[in-house]
Amino acid sequence: MFEALLEDEDNIFGGSPKSKFMDVVFNANNDIVRQELEKMVYKMAAMEVALEKNGVDVDTAVQEIMFNHGSEVEDTAKSIYIELMGNILSQSE
Repeated sequence: MFEALLEDEDNIFGGSPKSKFMDVVFNANNDIVRQELEKMVYKMAAMEVALEKNGVDVDTAVQEIMFNHGSEVEDTAKSIYIELMGNILSQSE
């Protein structure tokens, strides 16, 4: 019932995981942000290589997963935003 309040970027708690992540990315130490984004890109690249080596068309697989498991993907994306934000902030202290 109150979950919608936490998703509103303009709520009193300061925003969604995505909006808070964007705040951190644009205000944290540039070198730390670059390192974390590079780690994320390499992780994605490794996943794509693994899928392609198993004969999976990555773009088609992503579309199917988004269609069939959209809310689970959205929850995972929120978790990733929070994890990356934590990684950046913990190195910024």
